[in-house]
Amino acid sequence: MEAIILTKDQFNDLMTKLDTIQSQLRFKADPRKEIFLDNNEFMTLLKVCKRTAQTWRDEGKISFSQVGNKIYYKLTDVEKLMQENYNKAFKSK
Repeated sequence: MEAIILTKDQFNDLMTKLDTIQSQLRFKADPRKEIFLDNNEFMTLLKVCKRTAQTWRDEGKISFSQVGNKIYYKLTDVEKLMQENYNKAFKSK
């Protein structure tokens, strides 16, 4: 086996890089932080009008939070709505 000798500065530099990699891995392992969209962002994202967004809330198609007069949606709930209403192509060549 071959031995490798490092100077103190090289060793400290290597340890700093390892600490950086470790912290990046920890950050990626953290559960996804929830992202909230307000009503305008939701309507823009899905290209729907205010009335459609209201109807979907009334029918229970999309979960939401309301703080005062502001409406918020979890991005995961929006993705869930799209997945639940996804229709695969039925015609194959």
